[in-house]
Amino acid sequence: MKKIINNPTDVVSEALMGMQAAYPDKLVYTPKMEVISRKEKKTDKVAVISGGGAGHEPLHAGFVGKGMLDAAISGNVFSSPSPDRIGSAIEQVSCGKGVLMVIKNYSGDIMNFGLSADLAEMDDIEVAQVVVKDDVAVPDREEGTGRRGIAGTVFVHKIAGAKAEQGASLAEVKAAAEKAISNIRTMGVAMTPCILPAVGKPGFQIADDEIEIGMGIHGEKGIETTKIKTAKEIAEILVGRILDDYDYSGSEVAVLVNGLGGTPLMELYILNMEVQKILEEKGIKAYRTFVGNYCTSIDMTGASVTLMKLDDELKELLDAPCDTPALKI
Repeated sequence: MKKIINNPTDVVSEALMGMQAAYPDKLVYTPKMEVISRKEKKTDKVAVISGGGAGHEPLHAGFVGKGMLDAAISGNVFSSPSPDRIGSAIEQVSCGKGVLMVIKNYSGDIMNFGLSADLAEMDDIEVAQVVVKDDVAVPDREEGTGRRGIAGTVFVHKIAGAKAEQGASLAEVKAAAEKAISNIRTMGVAMTPCILPAVGKPGFQIADDEIEIGMGIHGEKGIETTKIKTAKEIAEILVGRILDDYDYSGSEVAVLVNGLGGTPLMELYILNMEVQKILEEKGIKAYRTFVGNYCTSIDMTGASVTLMKLDDELKELLDAPCDTPALKI
């Protein structure tokens, strides 16, 4: 294992300290609680927070700033943050207008954020939550945890943060976030596994001549292991699964071609070229496109494609200014 780290047990805290050191005028790091929050606190709006296990950078802390999140909470690598960490973030950002929690659909996150909301409400802090479940590789079912939350979470951060910045009520911010969630679908592919710093070896295996379709961002099994394919073929598979799950025909969409951490931008742009061709052929207009690393899996090579169907409100919120380490509009 070759990684630029000190002690494997300190990677989360040291990464967050490094982020604050890079943006000292914008971010505040809370040691031990592993919270990154906005340095310029706003006292006249709903606060929006999110979080989850580390290893998905820039998600979530990279999206803290004006127009997106007010705070992000990190757990250990691929592990949910504990309720005390989430509670610390809620206390830091609450200003009497309510707090919206954006949660990815994993059992640990659902449990810990839910418990934190209950504790906050005992202290008279109004808390609402939305759950992102955009991964079409997993069936959308009632029983069990169901569909995973992955890269589409970035769009939810953007929509909820912009709505809150407008001065909307907690109910209005939640409604905008839920509208975004209902219109978002994502599908990914892994080319190689990732290496957890504390383990020092891949968490799973992919043969040199194979790829995993639908692999989760923690290394969860995909829906198919197949031989290496061209960018065109991969785009057809990913977009095809998305369009099979949700009707985007005749609509305008936001597109996210997301790298999983180890994929060169050159390859992501090639994938985007093929995605755009498919959308044009299907009569789907790409209103705004984002290409890069937004929701990663440490050093995994691979990519995901996300589509968000837009209406006038979502377009306005998507275009609204934001200023964060990972996204600036």
